[in-house]
Amino acid sequence: MIELSLDELRAVTAYAVACAEPALPVFEQARPDDRRPHDAIEAARAFAEGAKRSKAIRDGAWAAQRAYQETRDTGQTAASEAARAAVAAAGAAFLHPLAKATQVWHILGPAGHAAYALELAGKAVQRPAADPVVVRVLSRYPAAPGGRGRAGELVRELDALLRKA
Repeated sequence: MIELSLDELRAVTAYAVACAEPALPVFEQARPDDRRPHDAIEAARAFAEGAKRSKAIRDGAWAAQRAYQETRDTGQTAASEAARAAVAAAGAAFLHPLAKATQVWHILGPAGHAAYALELAGKAVQRPAADPVVVRVLSRYPAAPGGRGRAGELVRELDALLRKA
């Protein structure tokens, strides 16, 4: 088990939001009337800024997950990855204290999916600097696992970079 304070969870979630947010315009361009990913990010942001971890975050994540599936199923890959970044940002608030590599996805998944969405859309990848608290939390977990396609590659690259910092 890994010790995680509420302040650390908030820092991880704030980082996840900062990573996912730049990809929102990619989703919104494809589906301008669909606010589900935006709402998921806003619910996560509220937690990062001091609100309680609530059902609203999970509900937002599930709604953004449906947006991801719908855009994926219609071949809107960049938009689907942007929605997935929002899902992952909301999921960051629920980082588990389990010493498993898969938990790294709660920390860096938003960055990986957002970077892939931006890459697919032909836009510059924007990676906010990680707060030292985020780097310390990340360092308590095993390295990011293999697999998960291009987003997984991007997560592993970022993971290696942050662990060197």
